[in-house]
Amino acid sequence: MSNEEIVWMPGHRMAEAIRKKELSPTEAVSAVLEQLEKVEPHINAFVTVVGEQALEQAAEAERRIARGEEVGPLHGVPVTVKDLTETAGVRTTYGTAAFKDNVPDHDALSWTRLKAAGAILIGKTTTPPFGMLGITDSDLTGRTSTPWAAPTHTSGGSSGGAAASVACGVAPFAWGSDGGGSIRVPAACCGVVGMKTTPNLVPVVERPWESTGVEGPLTRNVRDSALLLDVTAGPDPRTPLSFPYEVDSFEAVTLNPSVAGLRIAYSPDFGSAEIDHEVRAVVDEAVRTLASAGGAHVEQVEMNVPDPIDYFGKIYGPAFAAGMEMPTGSGTFGDLPIHPAIRRRAEQGRAMSAMEHFHVEQVTRTEILQAFLGVLKDHDLLVSPTMPVAAFPHPGPEAGNTHVNGKPVADPMLDFHRMTESPTHAMLPAITVNCGFTKAGLPVGLQIIGPLRADAAVLAAAAAFESLTPWSTRRPPIA
Repeated sequence: MSNEEIVWMPGHRMAEAIRKKELSPTEAVSAVLEQLEKVEPHINAFVTVVGEQALEQAAEAERRIARGEEVGPLHGVPVTVKDLTETAGVRTTYGTAAFKDNVPDHDALSWTRLKAAGAILIGKTTTPPFGMLGITDSDLTGRTSTPWAAPTHTSGGSSGGAAASVACGVAPFAWGSDGGGSIRVPAACCGVVGMKTTPNLVPVVERPWESTGVEGPLTRNVRDSALLLDVTAGPDPRTPLSFPYEVDSFEAVTLNPSVAGLRIAYSPDFGSAEIDHEVRAVVDEAVRTLASAGGAHVEQVEMNVPDPIDYFGKIYGPAFAAGMEMPTGSGTFGDLPIHPAIRRRAEQGRAMSAMEHFHVEQVTRTEILQAFLGVLKDHDLLVSPTMPVAAFPHPGPEAGNTHVNGKPVADPMLDFHRMTESPTHAMLPAITVNCGFTKAGLPVGLQIIGPLRADAAVLAAAAAFESLTPWSTRRPPIA
């Protein structure tokens, strides 16, 4: 089996081939490390690579198979982990030079579960400082690029390294996080699948009361995302909001998927977004595919979702301000060279009153939820563009695109997240799948949103769309 065949093998197929001794873990890890060396100069997706450790673990994985031991569902399969997720003994920098030498002594729960399933860590992928930007631009690692253009266009963020690496064949599985679009936006920019689960389906024990941010998969196909959820989902007593899922297997719902007969609502803009004309045309065609080839009953709906730009600034502003006061060992985080967009958001947070924050947390967030529930009470799913635009040139201090269809945006740092921010704060599961390309060859994402805890239904619909279209088999030119 050639290295090219190995690196583009779906993760579920790679795991099966290893169990059947058709492929050795060492062959899999070696091929992925060779691919990483080839593409990394173009995408800049890694903070830390642990190649020697990965090869040692692959050799031990082979010995376990030779001894006939029972192994986990990801045994011997290479995986990458975003550099916000703690990995014991492997540095976790949180995307900033302030923590460039930080080596945790514990694993995050998600990595504990992935490791128990047999996954082998290849490296930690890039992220902006503490995930505070929608692009992946860090004082430690610089910019991460989408592989669908020359190294001039953003990978999105904050899981930009995860999305770019998996798109390029550097491991079939990537693990990221999403608190407003940080899995879905980079997945859309890089043409891969990105799943934001219902919060606390995969517990985050470091933040036991977290009700919006999640950790989750980025993969090249929907089935692989479902497989990762099968090994990471499930309650933990340290997270009081966590819950058991209600299906025997997420992977199973993706095997013979169908949207036939489903009632699907389509909102192209959530009532306020300016959507790039070319992106809109690609998404419109994807929606027609759901109806014509898929047999779904699709209806375009009008929505009136509270402005996500105003909401984001007020809900997260205090957190940005508090982050500036975080001790680093040599002063505070705010004493270091920080992206100007982060400083702007922190200043907004400092100027806010407690009453303003309470209002947006309790009143505006309820209005967001009601806007989505108003649609989902009569429909099984809701679809939309994942982003108002495709991947754009690295933006510099603005931290985002400044115009859509020639019109200036209100806040470049946030505008391209406006389609992912609102369903996040309604606590709804959402996935993005590649639904086509612009004339410049940049991928476009289709976002599929489900009711609370309907993660299986969202995965099944995404798998059904994937089966109706050719987009998941395309490879980026850099790879």
